[in-house]
Amino acid sequence: AVPGLEIAFATRPANTVAGDYYDVFARPGSASSGETFLIAVADVAGKSIPAAMLMATFQASLKTLSTTPGPLVELVGRMNGYACSNSQNGRRFTTAFIAEYDPVLRTLSYVNAGHNNPILRRQTGNIERLQIGGVPLGILENAPYESGSVTLQTGDWLVIFTDGVVEAENQQQEEYGEARLFGVLQAGLTYAPAALLNYILSDLDRFVANAPQHDDVTLMLLRGA
Repeated sequence: AVPGLEIAFATRPANTVAGDYYDVFARPGSASSGETFLIAVADVAGKSIPAAMLMATFQASLKTLSTTPGPLVELVGRMNGYACSNSQNGRRFTTAFIAEYDPVLRTLSYVNAGHNNPILRRQTGNIERLQIGGVPLGILENAPYESGSVTLQTGDWLVIFTDGVVEAENQQQEEYGEARLFGVLQAGLTYAPAALLNYILSDLDRFVANAPQHDDVTLMLLRGA
């Protein structure tokens, strides 16, 4: 439970184990206003056991490094340093969207490290893409990162996804694509997050039909409450 947010999420591995990661957890005492929450979605290059093992180290380092107070860009910089020591000279990189939500101020600070740009659909109908950040983790040691910040108001939707969603293919080798994801989001705005999540995944299933799944699929929806 995160004050001021409703959250729903799901993941579907392409194989028995996956290289996708998603998490939401408290970061105590990291803001003057009190407890904040870290929100993360990440995708290791590759699939199956090697990707899953690297993702396990990503999870462990994020949980450990986040206990040290400091700005989000510093946390991501330390994550990148750790990833570079385990990336086989950049071959096993990780795209990641890491954010910190302050429920008192309703602000979401974020760093997009080479990940698919999340969709922020305002209650007013305006669309924003959360793209500020830097290169994927594990490619360039001491890479610079920037952070962006948005305020999540009641009725705003934030959709965070891995490329397995928009690059899913049907039997004609057509991709699901961001335009279709936009359309389903627009059609389900009155739904609760869990219902909209199921609506999107059902539409994805109809589109893909009997075509094999080639990549891990992870989707997280957040709505300002």
